[in-house]
Amino acid sequence: MSEEKRHRLTGKIGITLFLLGRYLFASFFLYGFWHKLVKGWLWSDLMERFFIKRLGELPADSFQASYLEHFAIPYAMPIAWIVTIGELIIALSLLLGLAVRVNAAFALFLLLNFAAGGYYNLSLPPFILFAILMIIFPSSHWLGFDKQLHRKYPDAIWFR
Repeated sequence: MSEEKRHRLTGKIGITLFLLGRYLFASFFLYGFWHKLVKGWLWSDLMERFFIKRLGELPADSFQASYLEHFAIPYAMPIAWIVTIGELIIALSLLLGLAVRVNAAFALFLLLNFAAGGYYNLSLPPFILFAILMIIFPSSHWLGFDKQLHRKYPDAIWFR
């Protein structure tokens, strides 16, 4: 196999793996949306109760406790809506390849807020890293609607 063919094959494998990661990332957000929807997070105090429970588990002088006490708990209902509907928007964007970079930045914002609220686990760093990679790489130009929309609207930041 020539060096050029090997390079092309390696590139195709890398793109395929990246796209697979994008779809797995989307499925994580789609599951998050569905879970919150069927559990009634949009019309109940469930998120506030989770925040209060988590606040009791954290050191009182921690940043996460302060974040929960002064921001998340007082605004639990709007946060529930932003997170739930945001997860749906992010999932659909990544599945369709539509405004992927902007929605990857939105996903990064949500993930960082999860961490700020003390909802940190070992899955968070890979998700944060992959959100950053989706902002950097044009995966929606490899598969998705952004490539065509970027040609039609070259100045729009949404489709880069």
